[in-house]
Amino acid sequence: MKSLIALGCVVLLASCDSGRPSSPARDGVQSAQAVTGGSFAFVNFELGAAPGTLCPGSSGCTNGAAEPMIRADATGTFYVSSELGVGSGTLAWRSTDGGLHYTALDSPNQISQALGGLGPGGGDTDLGTAPEPNADGFDNLYVASLSLANVTVSTSQDGGKTWSKNVTSATIPGDDREWIAADQATKVCISYHDIVTFNIDVNCSFDAGAHFTQVGSAIDVAHAFLIDDNEIGNLAIDPRNHVVYQVFSGIANAAEAAVPSSFHAVWIAVSRDGGQTFTDHAVYVNPNTAASYGHQFVNVSIDRAGTVYVVYTDDHNLFYSFSTDGGETFTGPIQVNQAPSATAVMPWSVACDPGLLNIVWYGTPYFDGTTAPDNYPASAAWSVYLAQNRTATVAGSTFTQVAATPIVHFGGVCESGVTCSGNRDLYDDFGIAVSPMTGLASITYSDDQPGNTGSNDHTAIATQTGGPILCSGS
Repeated sequence: MKSLIALGCVVLLASCDSGRPSSPARDGVQSAQAVTGGSFAFVNFELGAAPGTLCPGSSGCTNGAAEPMIRADATGTFYVSSELGVGSGTLAWRSTDGGLHYTALDSPNQISQALGGLGPGGGDTDLGTAPEPNADGFDNLYVASLSLANVTVSTSQDGGKTWSKNVTSATIPGDDREWIAADQATKVCISYHDIVTFNIDVNCSFDAGAHFTQVGSAIDVAHAFLIDDNEIGNLAIDPRNHVVYQVFSGIANAAEAAVPSSFHAVWIAVSRDGGQTFTDHAVYVNPNTAASYGHQFVNVSIDRAGTVYVVYTDDHNLFYSFSTDGGETFTGPIQVNQAPSATAVMPWSVACDPGLLNIVWYGTPYFDGTTAPDNYPASAAWSVYLAQNRTATVAGSTFTQVAATPIVHFGGVCESGVTCSGNRDLYDDFGIAVSPMTGLASITYSDDQPGNTGSNDHTAIATQTGGPILCSGS
């Protein structure tokens, strides 16, 4: 069975991650750097791997992780996780000062972090924070990671000090690209592809991840044609009404299942019974069947008024659509990226006050109309861009766009997961969160500078220190 799963990862699962050794400390590691753009200001720095390391400010601020994710809890505490590769475990960090400094936590799942030991997980990490406190006054923290055989969910009920692990969180074993979202004080749900059917399965736990007893399918019966023809996006839950949203891209209709077709449709699965059953709705179907949104990854976020935002890229431009009726109908697509980001890939979004939306992506001025990002020349310089819209529920409203980081990579960006033959230093995704207390954002991203090689890969932070905020306070 293990060999079958490994084969599935190589042949079928574009986003799963093979193990890789942690990068050693590098010469010339950069200290915190300030980045400004218009009224926005950011401080950028690398995170440290050893538990207890506070960054910036320590000689130990170096790590060999990549493809990170970030969330903020209701108190404004930021949490970050990043992967060391399947079987190598996950690194995690916490910031209690609005993202200005991050402290390395004990690994959520490594057996021996000090020795770089094995871990039941370590691939495709994601986080969730509970919107309501537990009995001890903490917002539960959940870190999901992939072992290929299953999904590991690590739970901390004390702010990341200690962890418990469930190494068989997925009801259906043999999995790829899991996502996680939390609700109420102790409910948490995961979604993932199972390699047998490539369905998008949704499992929920009501005891803080100890047992996942509820099983649902994000693809409904009427859209069963999508089961073998989809690219999974993230999972989100609206804490106001507990509606569960799962986004993905795929083909547009059953007829396209019979012939090779691009994923020119963006979909959202909506559950109004807590993840038991879902109804699928089209977010946008491009009439150009050669267009494709099957890139890492379609993303969904929800603002405090319940507006649903879906973000997606065609490997050139980045778009969003929004829904004010709970995901049933959408306005869009609306282009987000502007010059100098001629190419925009790997988007993530966060919303807060009604109509206020931040979107981040890896962007480069390079675009020639024919070359795929995988094969971009060494002259293509990539940075993390942030775009903010303060009236995002108005079609045609404008974004303020800035580069939030220095250059993080030069050259090609492969988006084919473990099947990549080109450069994969940026891996498959990264994230942004916003403090509900200050309204300022913190972004975590992969960086291969200096050196521009995989051995230089590390997880870094860009924290907003000035400019328009996204939340007016809790």
